[in-house]
Amino acid sequence: MPLTAVAIRHIAFEGLGIIEPVLRQAGCTPQIRDAGSDDLRDMEPLAPDLLVVLGGPIGAYEDDRYPFLADELRLLERRLAAGRPTLGVCLGAQLMARALGARVYPGPAKEIGWAPLALTPAGRASPLAHLDGAAVLHWHGDTFDLPAGAERLASTEPCMNQAFALGRNALGLQFHGEVDGEDIERWLIGHACEIAAAGLDPRTLRADSGRHGPGLREAGGRLFADWLAGLDLG
Repeated sequence: MPLTAVAIRHIAFEGLGIIEPVLRQAGCTPQIRDAGSDDLRDMEPLAPDLLVVLGGPIGAYEDDRYPFLADELRLLERRLAAGRPTLGVCLGAQLMARALGARVYPGPAKEIGWAPLALTPAGRASPLAHLDGAAVLHWHGDTFDLPAGAERLASTEPCMNQAFALGRNALGLQFHGEVDGEDIERWLIGHACEIAAAGLDPRTLRADSGRHGPGLREAGGRLFADWLAGLDLG
């Protein structure tokens, strides 16, 4: 049977990116559920072979302001407890960490822009090895503690926990390894207020995306393909 995948999206321009062609090459047409408009309460937590929780400009701890986050946390708690394949990107990784009992909180500073990761020994032995030396897109202000039992895979100087794994089937990425640099204009428009507040120049982000985007598309594609191939779908 073909692989089934559901992606929870929080904002239209932060989609699956380069993950989508990897899934399609595996014979999977991912289903998109939009948080806040699609009711996630009717979703069977363990049914999809893969759940991907994408990024967004809200805090993983703001379920009093955004009640749908409680539904996502319930999904993640069930899936992670059952060991079902789960991938989180940025906000998605923060929600995974919170569902695993870790604290999510504002970091010391916003990290926005292209920069490489420092891989741990576990990271170099994982599919993240494809990103060794490659610049990836960072776009976050919050961070999280490493969940109990998880392995840290990557860090940056501003953010200790850039990636973690819990066994073979759970991967949380604080950075955006999925972004296609050709889509950056949507990010620059959608996050214009945040860019201005951080004192950043969209022209620099645009130029950096043109320079680093092709390398990330190639390396990120290999990362996600290898991770997908190593899942335990039993």
